[in-house]
Amino acid sequence: MLKRACKKLIRLYQKTLSPDHGPLRRIYPYGCCKYYPSCSEYTIRAIEHRGIARGVGLGFVRILRCNPFCDGGIDLSYKKNAREVSKESI
Repeated sequence: MLKRACKKLIRLYQKTLSPDHGPLRRIYPYGCCKYYPSCSEYTIRAIEHRGIARGVGLGFVRILRCNPFCDGGIDLSYKKNAREVSKESI
């Protein structure tokens, strides 16, 4: 239930204030986030895969990394462990 509430708050932010997802997208048609997925989407995925505490923590660290000194790029909120990779190869 708390997980759902956190995700709804992030979705509300995306629909209202986010320059990548909300009405401000008209000003930034290609988005302004240097990472893929955007920080808010990253946090939602981290909450889904890692739980609330760790997901919000990962999202917070991601926002701290979003500065002019970082290159950006593709950054997933979860990495596949060796067990998941071996199951896919079978």
